[in-house]
Formats: sequence, structure tokens, C-alpha cells
Amino acid sequence: MDRLHAMELFVRVVETGSFTAAAAAARIGQPAVSKTVANLEAELGVRLLVRTTRGLQPTEAGQIYFERVRQVVRDADEARQLARGTGQGLDGRLRVCAPVTFARLHIVPRIGAFLAENPRLQLDLVMDDRAIDPVSENIDVALRLGDLSDSSLVARRLATSPRRVVATPAYLARTGQPQVPLDLMGHAAIIYAQSVGGERWAFARDGETVEVPVSHRLACTAAEGVREAVLADLGVAMVSDWMMAPELADGRVVPVLQDWALPGLDLWALFPAGRLPTARARAFVRWLEGLSLA
Repeated sequence: MDRLHAMELFVRVVETGSFTAAAAAARIGQPAVSKTVANLEAELGVRLLVRTTRGLQPTEAGQIYFERVRQVVRDADEARQLARGTGQGLDGRLRVCAPVTFARLHIVPRIGAFLAENPRLQLDLVMDDRAIDPVSENIDVALRLGDLSDSSLVARRLATSPRRVVATPAYLARTGQPQVPLDLMGHAAIIYAQSVGGERWAFARDGETVEVPVSHRLACTAAEGVREAVLADLGVAMVSDWMMAPELADGRVVPVLQDWALPGLDLWALFPAGRLPTARARAFVRWLEGLSLA
């Protein structure tokens, strides 16, 4: 039995939750996957998988084995990638996590060029505004916006976007245009309830700093909710240019208090600590750095 091949198939089964999906990913028949895993269990003398209502799940022994051999499989795959060089493009599986709105506006519409350069690459784009754990979710590179709080990850800052307070012309026609930051206390604020949002907005101008406690009736845990609430004329919001680039460009939303500056919003690439980023992860980050994200 080719032990490395068996490990690769076992890892695919655990990650996909079924023999059928693992077989499709490996481009072999489902019976071959089942037989290989059965032979691996026989060699180890333990049961690795059990069938549940959620599909195939690792047993306790299977989970321990999976955690160990997953890195072996990654290292072997990386070694193959490096030996082949870059002339034939990347292959294998790349898992990227990114905030929903950022991915929808700035990654998905452009990712075709990256995939065309690497026709054997399989990309899993996990779109989630939460700060999920790259290690437990088997993520190769996680994109995060704002301040970082997890020191266990290797971080690389990719870009910074301006932030501004915006509203629709219809909302401002109804409520009036704020002239100074403190005027925002009389407006309905829409809060992005993640680390980059909050209920106190800090403005700066000519060495003067003003922190405004805003009043809100709506807080959203996803940027998509903030966008839709602003477009529905529900209030003002502090956003990055990345979040509302199309609407800022066509005038559906307009910035207010343009004489005052807000802290910029950083985009970070995060890698699991304790191992080098894969060639696929490094190539993806280089591609992202080459984009115009304004």
C-alpha cells in the first residue's frame, strides 16, 4: 500500500465528509477510496471513520491521526510543487477565508485571471466576516480587516483603505447635512458590530481630535447588512472605500464631513503559525497585492 497516497485520501475524506466527494476531488472511483481507507485502518489496527447523520466523521483515533497526517500531506504536496517549479502553474487545493463584502466586490469578479494562470488549482473561498481560526478550519491564508487581536498568527499587511462617514442623498435631504462631527449625535447611525466598527467614531483635523458617541438603532454583524441599511436611507455609517466602492463611484451614497479624517482600515493576510505558507498561499497573496483595490 502506498502509505502517503492513503494518507492523502483519508485527509480528503475527513475534509469533504464522504467517500464520494473525496473520490471526485482525487479523480478516482469511490470504491478505490473506500478500499484504501479500509486498508489503512487494517494496517493501523484502529477504526478511523464512523458514519453519522452528518456523513462520515473521524473517530477519536481518526481525529488524532488526521491532525498529524494532514501536515505530512501538506508538506509532501508543497515539496512536489517546489520541485515542479512555477512554469506549469500551481496545483492542489487552496483555502482562502475573506470578509463577505470584500470578497464579493474585490476577489470574486477578478479571480478568473488567477485561476486561468493556474488551471490545476482548486480554490475554496470561505466568505465569512467572523475572525475564524485558520488552523481549525484548515485555512491556508485568511484575509482580515482592521486591528488584529490574535498574536498566534503570522500577519502581513497588504493595503490600507480610507474610511469615511456616508449616507444617501435621500437621507441627507430628510435630516440635513452634518457640519461638524458632533452633529452626528443627532443622526441615526448604522453600526458594523465587528472589530472595525463601534459606537465611538474618532475624527481628526489640523491636530484636533474629536471622538463622537453615536446613537444607533441598527447594528449589523456583516458588512452586507450595513451596506443595505445605508442604501435603504436608514442612516449614516462609517465605512471603508472597499466596502462601498461602487456606490461611492456612482453617487448612490455620498461622504459627509470630508474636512475631517478617520483612521484608515488595514487589510491583512494571516497565516497559521508554526509552518511556512504554502506556495499556493504565497502566490495568491502576491496576486492580491497586484490588484488595484481602490
